[in-house]
Amino acid sequence: MPTTERPRRAAHGRPFVVAIDGPAGAGKSTVARGVARALGFAHLDTGAMYRALTAKALGAGIDPSDGPALTSLAEHTELDFGPDGLIVDGHPVGREARAARVSRAVSAVSAHQGVRRELVRHQRKILSKGDVVAEGRDIGTVVAPDAPVKVFLTASIDERARRRHREMAEGGQEVSLPSLKDEIARRDAHDSSRPVSPLVPAADAVQLDTSNQTPREVVDKVIALVRERREAR
Repeated sequence: MPTTERPRRAAHGRPFVVAIDGPAGAGKSTVARGVARALGFAHLDTGAMYRALTAKALGAGIDPSDGPALTSLAEHTELDFGPDGLIVDGHPVGREARAARVSRAVSAVSAHQGVRRELVRHQRKILSKGDVVAEGRDIGTVVAPDAPVKVFLTASIDERARRRHREMAEGGQEVSLPSLKDEIARRDAHDSSRPVSPLVPAADAVQLDTSNQTPREVVDKVIALVRERREAR
């Protein structure tokens, strides 16, 4: 699963944040990692944090609809970052956070205001420490609304389902393409209509459709945006 790297301290004063938002399968992780690698920035995958908390909740028998219990769990969960990425309660996040049952429950878990409040607090603390490429669903609108670069990635639902199907197959998970397409459509509807931090592009975000573009092409476009904005600061 995508990892979160410890931020390097900004060499030029204020941390520079690149916010990359979008729905599942739009290419956020691939693009965010590529941009971070090219620029020497840290990479923050906020989705990994929600998935890790969801996996922990399911393991503890907490229902995804139980907001108070999930908020309490988030408040008492230790999040840290090591050389290999996200660490939860002293343990590296494993493949279980990408399991199908987690995918089905993560939208419900992340919709609770208390859960988002706690995780956003952690995310902002990370972003304050250095230059970071942060990916998620509400980076540009909630977590870092003042980010100098905001990008919202989209792609057709067919292409997004194919990408996620390939990713899951490579991870040894079997799921049919039609069922995956249905799951993505349901999550889109849920995420875009939830009252807390809905999945919508920031008003000043640059929107990029990745359906017919290679990851390299999208990475290059984002890097060009970063260089343009850095020169303007």
